[in-house]
Amino acid sequence: MISDTSDSSSDSDLGGRSGSSSSSPSPHAPSPPPPPPRANSPSIVDSSSWVEGAIIVGAGPAGLAVAACLKDRGVPSIVLDKANCIASLWQQRTYDRLHLHIAKQYCELPLLSFARDVPQYPTKNQFIDYLHDYARHFEIQPLFDRCVVAATREQSGDRSLWRVETVDKRRGVREEFRSRWLVVATGENGAERIPEDLRPGLDRFQGTVLHSSQYRNGKPFKGQRVLVVGCGNSGMEIALDLLNHGAQPSIVVRSPMHILPREMFGRSTFAVAMSLMKLLPLRVTDKLLVMYATLALGNTTKYGILRPSTGPLETKAKFSKTPILDMGTFRKIRSGSIKVMPCMEKIDREGVYFGDGRYESYDSIILATGYKSMVCSWFKDDGNYFSRDGFPKSGWNCDKGLYAAGMSRQGIFGVSKDAKHISDHIYDDFSFIERKRTNSIVNFKMMMK
Repeated sequence: MISDTSDSSSDSDLGGRSGSSSSSPSPHAPSPPPPPPRANSPSIVDSSSWVEGAIIVGAGPAGLAVAACLKDRGVPSIVLDKANCIASLWQQRTYDRLHLHIAKQYCELPLLSFARDVPQYPTKNQFIDYLHDYARHFEIQPLFDRCVVAATREQSGDRSLWRVETVDKRRGVREEFRSRWLVVATGENGAERIPEDLRPGLDRFQGTVLHSSQYRNGKPFKGQRVLVVGCGNSGMEIALDLLNHGAQPSIVVRSPMHILPREMFGRSTFAVAMSLMKLLPLRVTDKLLVMYATLALGNTTKYGILRPSTGPLETKAKFSKTPILDMGTFRKIRSGSIKVMPCMEKIDREGVYFGDGRYESYDSIILATGYKSMVCSWFKDDGNYFSRDGFPKSGWNCDKGLYAAGMSRQGIFGVSKDAKHISDHIYDDFSFIERKRTNSIVNFKMMMK
């Protein structure tokens, strides 16, 4: 049986989503690999720099937030990113109609709010503008086109030092940065996730195959029968966008999931849930959310969408599976405009065999199967700090001057919490070192008198 993977991981990093490249679906060319080091030796570098403050890898929301919080505390930092811009996921790998699914006050980074004229649920471009304003406000100037190829810990006396090796893709030179503190802020969405059991069938399929990172809008798919694989927030909204552009979309729903209305009683569902959690136990809050969702949306089981046995918040906490905040897709499912399909058994040249015995032909398949962390491709620690799937084993504080920001599976809301914790922790350490250095200078001057 072929499984599909929901894109809940990617949705969590984008704060819950609601959506540029070409107007026709074309394969997404992977970034060229960094040039090899000279003399084929990873130990040879063209320049080496000591960083007085923290090294931050990643210029997305998490990296920017940590840099801003550190600057506010008087701690310097450098930000490295392999892309040529801040927030490259948002700028280069998101669809046109993307909106934040949760209210803007829960998607603000520390120390700077959205402008008052920004709507409750900002568009993709409004959020990108906010990030640019944020970087300008705190005078954050990342070093772009720096592909990190290795990060290792070195022991210097009783302290750990972090050594980060990069390739400057524009100049083709290898650089080394060393510091007491390293912040991994590359996020949860390093590369597209394509389930291995889908690959053989996708290779046979003669139609167009795109990952959601390549999807911009449904215009090129007008009149086509399109199968969306992955029923997270992105998959649901892509299916709706396809329908609005004249396509005939179907969506694969393999496992139970929660669908909630985006708003309850005129307020963001996320805001209501946060308020209830302050007063009630998690499971009671979950029961109230499901009760309201059933009244607002009806029985989703009738349309092939089962609800999990655990509530939406408990499911998120236990399994990192984000509930769907409906933007209108479910109404189209109820009307039959968007078809719900069960798990896939086999993909052939022209279509898909499903678990209930049906066979459907398709012109295109869009993989809304989420993303994966790529930290383990460059962070060399033999599994001490990061698990095999690239997530930190001990939350934001990984020990010995190593931190992870924006990898708590709590979306942008979690990014702000991580940034504040990390900056406070580094500030305490930085201040201690500065006091010790100052005292040493004072003592030396007294001895010289």
